[in-house]
Amino acid sequence: MTTPDNYRIKPQHRERSALVYIRQSSPGQVRENIESAYVQLGLRKVAIELGWQDPKVIRDDMGISAGGFADRPGFQKMLTEITMRSVGIIFAVEASRLSRNSRDWAQLFELCGFFDTLVGDLDQIYDLSVPNDRLVLGIKGTIAEMELSVIKNRLRTGAESKAARGELKFLLPPGYSHDPSGRMVLDPDIRI
Repeated sequence: MTTPDNYRIKPQHRERSALVYIRQSSPGQVRENIESAYVQLGLRKVAIELGWQDPKVIRDDMGISAGGFADRPGFQKMLTEITMRSVGIIFAVEASRLSRNSRDWAQLFELCGFFDTLVGDLDQIYDLSVPNDRLVLGIKGTIAEMELSVIKNRLRTGAESKAARGELKFLLPPGYSHDPSGRMVLDPDIRI
């Protein structure tokens, strides 16, 4: 990341830690979207290139959604370190990886702005004490939250439509399967 906004990084930021926050929303994504984790971990190299010696990687929230009010220990750890004035910058592959709900965004923004902690993503470095940076990240956060809501609505509408046609299927417990006509039956495989 060699963007013209690197001027926001001051010596006092480099004297503190760089945190690389990685997260995927579900255990399935952690298993299946391995490349996403590699890309997110690549931000550690970016932090080193920008002058931090040993960036810390926070991966405690792998498999935990940032929407709603999920308990995210990695996010809480990050907030605690910010308030201890030990963090100079937080890196996330995109700002929406940090949170997808307004409550967490507001808390993060307030703390980063007050404790002079920068936020970096693949686009740029943000200084949340600067109104324009706060606005840009606020818009990104609002879009991420709205996007999550739209996706949930679309999935629910699709499920309701399938249910109305009698085609909605759920994951069955072990020992059961769907027959060719779609009915739930005992699994014909005796081993199961």
